[in-house]
Amino acid sequence: MASSLPTTQLVSTFVTSKILRPSLFFSFPCSSSARSIGGGVRNNRDNIPLLCSTYNAISKHQTRGVQFIKWEDITQQDGNEQRLSVKISNPKNVVKEQVEMIKSRLSGMKDGEISISAYDTAWVALVEDINGGGSPQFPSSLRWIVENQLSDGSWGDQHIFSAHDRIINTLACVIALKAWNTCPSMREKGLLFIQQNMCKLDDANTVHMPIGFEVVFPSLIEIARSLDIDFPDEDSPALKDIYAKRNLKLTRIPKEMMHVVPTTLLHSLEGMTGLDWEKLLKLQCVDGSFLFSPASTAFALMQTKDEKCLEYLQKAVEKFNGGVPNVYPVDLFEHIWVVDRLDRLGISRYFQNEIKDCVDYVHRYWTEYGVCWARNSKVADIDDTAMGFRILRLHGRDVSPDVFRHFKKGDEFFCFHGQSTSAVTGMFNLYRASQVMFPGETILQQAKQYSSTFLQKKQASNELLDKWIITKDLPGEVGYALEVPWYASLPRVETRFYIEQYGGDNDVWIGKTLYRMSNVNNNLYLELAKLDFNNCQALHQLELQEILKWYNECNLELFDVEKETLLQSYFLATANIFSAERSTERLAWAQTAVLMKAVSSYFKKISVAEQKSFANEFANHIGYDNIRIRQKRLSSMTMVSKKTTVNHDIKEEKEFGDNHFHEEQQQQLIQALVSTLHHLSLDVLVSHGTDIRHHLRSIWEIFLKQGDEQTRQRTEAFVLVRTITLCAGQSSQLLEKNAILSNTHLTRLVSLTNFLTHELLENPSCHTLLDLVPRYPNNVHDNKVHNKMEVNGEAKVAKEMVSIESGMQELVKCVHQRYDGIDSEIKQVFLMVVKSYYYVAYCSPATIDHHIAKVIFERVA
Repeated sequence: MASSLPTTQLVSTFVTSKILRPSLFFSFPCSSSARSIGGGVRNNRDNIPLLCSTYNAISKHQTRGVQFIKWEDITQQDGNEQRLSVKISNPKNVVKEQVEMIKSRLSGMKDGEISISAYDTAWVALVEDINGGGSPQFPSSLRWIVENQLSDGSWGDQHIFSAHDRIINTLACVIALKAWNTCPSMREKGLLFIQQNMCKLDDANTVHMPIGFEVVFPSLIEIARSLDIDFPDEDSPALKDIYAKRNLKLTRIPKEMMHVVPTTLLHSLEGMTGLDWEKLLKLQCVDGSFLFSPASTAFALMQTKDEKCLEYLQKAVEKFNGGVPNVYPVDLFEHIWVVDRLDRLGISRYFQNEIKDCVDYVHRYWTEYGVCWARNSKVADIDDTAMGFRILRLHGRDVSPDVFRHFKKGDEFFCFHGQSTSAVTGMFNLYRASQVMFPGETILQQAKQYSSTFLQKKQASNELLDKWIITKDLPGEVGYALEVPWYASLPRVETRFYIEQYGGDNDVWIGKTLYRMSNVNNNLYLELAKLDFNNCQALHQLELQEILKWYNECNLELFDVEKETLLQSYFLATANIFSAERSTERLAWAQTAVLMKAVSSYFKKISVAEQKSFANEFANHIGYDNIRIRQKRLSSMTMVSKKTTVNHDIKEEKEFGDNHFHEEQQQQLIQALVSTLHHLSLDVLVSHGTDIRHHLRSIWEIFLKQGDEQTRQRTEAFVLVRTITLCAGQSSQLLEKNAILSNTHLTRLVSLTNFLTHELLENPSCHTLLDLVPRYPNNVHDNKVHNKMEVNGEAKVAKEMVSIESGMQELVKCVHQRYDGIDSEIKQVFLMVVKSYYYVAYCSPATIDHHIAKVIFERVA
């Protein structure tokens, strides 16, 4: 790239890329503050210039340096720079419209939005009028079957072909039509489809076989033959395998047990014979269903004529206009997964009230045994329980991890009693839940060990397929979670990858048949997520241009602060605080981190006495009015400093042999501090009506007067926390010394933050320690892991690893427990700052560069 590029083209080319000037949609809420950085930036809210670079995907295994961002190619900004003019190509209310559409959907959540199952509808259609007369009890269900045959003669999901799903749906519908002796041509087409596609069962992936297929399909075959429906021979390999699996499943849950204890077999009663209905009716759900299965409940109604079964089916048939889903209700499933999807897509901030309602709903029906997909269930599963536990804990609800003891047998965790195989997503969500553990929660340590090992084995054998969902990129989701532990996962980084992994409308769930959850998986979420990400990214690129201008105006390069450091500091702020309205907090984080780096570098080159002199000079500085008086002289001093830098011997430069040069640098750094704090204060005054000038200066006075470098480093994170909270408009008194001392929870929070960030930043063995995490991912507290590390000569590192992991667990507890008198938003700032330090210590430079490229420069397609 030519060295003559203006600095508005802040992002230089990546590998094999070129700079583009596209028309971008730019629509987001703006703060009332006029954006200015260091005093040299004009208000750009009305006509926002930006640069968007596109490039090929960057492998995170590439080395850090010029291959990624060629900062050395960026020239100094001059007063005559030519700004890019970006055309606003869409109306600004698009985001608002999409948000309102989603809010409307979320406000209507009740028992769950779910697609219709032809298989279950056929079972409901088979029910004969319980009052006699020989007609269907639910004629609308029979009508639904007649109206929904696909063009190839089958029934099922028309957008995706699964041999198991199409054949079981089609056979059930053919049976229903035959039982009522109607639509012979449709029956013939259905049978022809089955005959032509039965062979595909041999090659179909059994991982995606519908739930309970091995139990109910043989039963359907027997019913078909009893109705003189011609069905392929049982000697086919696929059918033999199905019968074998049925026998295995039935032996795992003895028939005697299923009549006494609620089990998953209640969901598939239509596939069984020899049942004691007097006993089974005692296991009926409150809503009248048998484990929320319309098919199972329809079969029960045929056998018992039970009024509660009838009421359940009548409500379902009425709601879905004749058809019924494969499971209903799915209220807990929907409420839990909606929160997770909105959060991972990075758009949860638009729906805080709706999310709170969802969390409250889940908490209302939470039990000490866990939950399943529907409220008031007598059977719980680990998937819904793990996801529910995670969102409840992350939203400050008091939930005990002992709930997972009900899903553990020996050293293994399971989803359901009697299951034949474990689902990848079940273990994936258990792993995610285990990462938000508090100190002493051994059951979560065991869950993390088991689930991570399970996932790693599946990943190594390329078996990351799931029996409960067909999703766009499950291997990518699992891979990210294993490669970037939750302590190191920054919100915008996770969102950037998840937007690519989320399938929207195309994600399909697997129950007794394939089904869709429109409030969990839909293109509306995906479109808003992409739009929001690109809009925020456009602002981030603008801010990066301006913060580089600030860097140049402050001459921070003279204090050994490289542009790469500036970029990384801004990235860490942006990856945590990304919304447009929080621009002041984001910039305050980045600028404060860079200025602390400059001070640290400068203080290393001067004596203790000179450090004290610097601190006193800063404390006695007249203020911003003095800046303008000195502006012209400082400009002249800058030229002298640069000439001196060029002409001095390296050794002389490092030792500041020239007293004049020394004085000029000190004045420049003080001016940079005072000017930056002034403009941050002004922004907060405009946007929040709060004057924080004296508080910001006080923070820096205390920081500069710390006795030694190590003490300053121990308080850097707290300086960031206080600055961010002040710039967010939080009360200036909340994190003052007296407030901290008067609240033991806050005292511990500050202590943990300082300890953890110092260890992560300065401990020489810390990077070695975190490099070992992938080798010992299961549980650093486990005795076997300790023994292995001792054999490998890593005992000291193991001890330090335990110290940091224990500290992180305690920090998570401090942040997510309620009733401690500390504002939750302030506690979240502590956590995000510490996680950023963990991220830098954990991730390789190449990985960080890759993430910077994805988050700040690579537009979402």
